[in-house]
Amino acid sequence: MDQAQKKRNAAKASLEYIQDGYILGIGTGSTVNALIELLPSVRNKIDAVVSSSVATTEKLEQLGFEVATLNAVGDLDLYIDGADEATKHMHLIKGGGGALTREKVLAGAARKFVCIIDDSKLVGMLGRFPLPIEVIPMAQSFVSRRLVRMRGQPIWRENFVTDNGNHILDVHNLQITNPLELESRINQIPGIVCVGIFANRPADVLLIAEDSGVRTIGA
Repeated sequence: MDQAQKKRNAAKASLEYIQDGYILGIGTGSTVNALIELLPSVRNKIDAVVSSSVATTEKLEQLGFEVATLNAVGDLDLYIDGADEATKHMHLIKGGGGALTREKVLAGAARKFVCIIDDSKLVGMLGRFPLPIEVIPMAQSFVSRRLVRMRGQPIWRENFVTDNGNHILDVHNLQITNPLELESRINQIPGIVCVGIFANRPADVLLIAEDSGVRTIGA
């Protein structure tokens, strides 16, 4: 089974978590794009939808959804998003698409966070995928030096600006043995807006699309 079909299968499995009257948060990325294509089939269940990025908002509006702001709706009943890496403990690396800050806000505001991935994203330990960190532009070099001290290799994501007007550093060569500790430690560096480790607020449910079907971790 090809990767695109696995993404569609994971997306389809997540529809079961959408209940009548839900305020729904939608993430960003290729697996989420597969979900967005399916959302019209459950439109009648969705009371309001909030988006984590300009790109996702545009896709939702093209399908006739009116996208609300988080400030307007309050907390979310459900947030569905993908990940660049995930462990069986439901710790994640996110931000390959650059939307990590808004994604982390929506995950934090959600009563339940369902993460949809294909089996290539499931890892024993986070860190093979470069860790995205959103930084304010004037702090980029300062933050990079601090990350080098932590034995990371930060590389500026050139020609990319986040929806918040900031830069992304992709940090290579990190072995993230303790995601909770590292997330908190990196967050203490001044100038960092958000780090792409999702461990203090992990996923509640992990839907993993495999050749044999979709496996569920969590409830």
